[in-house]
Amino acid sequence: MSNLLINENPVLILPSLAEKLGLNEAVLLQQMHFWLRISRHKKEGRMWIYNTYKDWQKQMPFWSNATIGRTIRSLEEKGLLISGNFNASKMDKTKWYTIDYQKLEEWSASFGTSGMEHRVHQDGGLTITDCDIEDDSVLQAIPETTTETTAEKKDIPYAAVVEYLNAKTQSAYRTGSKKTRNLIRARWLEGFTLDDFKKVIDLKAEEWFHDPYWSKFLRPETLFGTRFESYLNQKRQAKRWREEDFNLDD
Repeated sequence: MSNLLINENPVLILPSLAEKLGLNEAVLLQQMHFWLRISRHKKEGRMWIYNTYKDWQKQMPFWSNATIGRTIRSLEEKGLLISGNFNASKMDKTKWYTIDYQKLEEWSASFGTSGMEHRVHQDGGLTITDCDIEDDSVLQAIPETTTETTAEKKDIPYAAVVEYLNAKTQSAYRTGSKKTRNLIRARWLEGFTLDDFKKVIDLKAEEWFHDPYWSKFLRPETLFGTRFESYLNQKRQAKRWREEDFNLDD
């Protein structure tokens, strides 16, 4: 099969959205919508996500940072994208983003349509379905149910991965969770092994487990998502010695 045909998670768009907003704007808005659907950062009554241009470029390597910057500014000027800064440090200029879904609904109404076509597949296994623009979200996403072969069900060590994660993080994630299994399956089909899963769990547990903020990210959707390979290749952090590590009475 040709390498030019789809063998990986594609980033597709709604043709009607691209026609009205522009191709780049439609692609980026859809990508942001995907992350907003799973974000846990609620500020001022909205869900937010944050990324640098460089981080967005990693997700869309076919664009330059300059193209991403122009596209974000275009969406901001159209009123469809809202940006903010909720960083703890004032020196941190990383921008936060959310979609103005009410404004998007107004745009959709101005198109003269009562809904959007489906046919969108998004990173992480989401499929956009027919949706009514009177709903709370113009682009409604649901998990994609991918059919597993008998060999995959037998060979992919779902239970071993989840049980190892639970043991290392004192958690109780279910081995039968469809969302978790989809994440593990995606990484497994990319060629990663059980040892790779264990290494990522070990590295991030060592780094995050005792941190009140970062410990909440010791979860399948974070560890086994699109940054899995970067976690796998990170170097172990040097141990930070604390006073209790020493016997000061000697």
